Amino acid sequence: MRRILDRRVVITGAGLVTPLGTGVEKNWDALVAGRSGIGPIQGFDPSDFPTKIAGEVRDFNPEDWIEKKEIKKMDPFIQYAMATAEQAMRQSELKFDEEEAPLIGVIIGVGIGGLITIEEVHKTFLATGLRRVTPFFIPKLISNLAPGNIAIRYGAKGINLATTSACASGSHAIGEAYRMIRQGFLNAAITGGTEAALTPLGLGGFAVMRALSTRNDEPQRASRPFDRERDGFVMADGAAALILEERERALKRGATILAEIVGYGANADAHHITSPSPNGEGAARCMRMCLADEDLDPTEVDYINAHGTSTPQGDLAETQAIKQVFGEHAAKIAVSSTKSMTGHLLGAAGAVESVFTALALQRGIIPPTINYDHPDPECDLDYVPNQARPARIRLALNNSFGFGGTNTTLAFRPHSAD
Repeated sequence: MRRILDRRVVITGAGLVTPLGTGVEKNWDALVAGRSGIGPIQGFDPSDFPTKIAGEVRDFNPEDWIEKKEIKKMDPFIQYAMATAEQAMRQSELKFDEEEAPLIGVIIGVGIGGLITIEEVHKTFLATGLRRVTPFFIPKLISNLAPGNIAIRYGAKGINLATTSACASGSHAIGEAYRMIRQGFLNAAITGGTEAALTPLGLGGFAVMRALSTRNDEPQRASRPFDRERDGFVMADGAAALILEERERALKRGATILAEIVGYGANADAHHITSPSPNGEGAARCMRMCLADEDLDPTEVDYINAHGTSTPQGDLAETQAIKQVFGEHAAKIAVSSTKSMTGHLLGAAGAVESVFTALALQRGIIPPTINYDHPDPECDLDYVPNQARPARIRLALNNSFGFGGTNTTLAFRPHSAD
């Protein structure tokens, strides 16, 4: 097969499962209203933990999306991925035959994998030995069974891949899918990210790192990116899926196009296992790489969906990086963190926020950063405080950064017939 460079790549479908709800419209309505999905943890007893709040998925019924006999074979992170893929496929109405199936890929980001299954089966093993351990233990927990199950359901025979890069996993998945379509290795891809790591061990691991907010008495106000009183991120579960498609193919079949992806940057800080590089140097290089990918004009960037986790170091480093890249133009860019409402979905975060960015472009509304009450003199950009804002967005970026110093930036435009 001849590889074709610089094919255009568009988004033709999306699906969401987050603490704000199941489905794109539920999520969008909550974003525009500035409504938080954070609350007291109900899935287990957190009374012995310093953090007792999280962004749990509370309206999800796996039987709405998956055959009952298949559910027991899937950890919740796989169930969420399956549900969002089905939503995205329904919206996209993507169809392909057996001949084209090898050109349809599935790439899903997963940060941690089946931690719920690991904890449950380990308890069973300690109590009973192997006698009661399910034969689905390994298929339920390994990350690549999220894209694997999706490919099986739809017959997608192209590349099948799980990207694992901490909190950049979902964005890496989308970026790699975009690159493969652009270069002619795929015609379309089901891509995104998923995570279900809200367990005692998962929460406890982040808690002992002192990475989490402990604002337990005000859960809906705990995630406060860029605010002077931010004290850590709020852990959350969920997933997002997008259908990426070669533009001419999408136009030919009359698909509705949500947005176009026009750039992808990915690099490393090579600095520290958890802390960002000084002054956001790695993040700045990543944004520059994304803009250079298709020779994008930095002065056309009107919106950045920030990584913005609500950690003291991370938010400052991202602010510094934006200033380095955009100079005087940085003050004119709307920068919001939707994690203020969803919490931090770890490996799913970049995918969820890519859907939000595409919707902001399509619908002309920038979601707010809620809980921005106390300006930080060191974080002094336009963070779209507390209320959504109508805007015509020419070009938008979505930043995702992860432990180990891994960085991604994706660029989106409104789709144009030009």
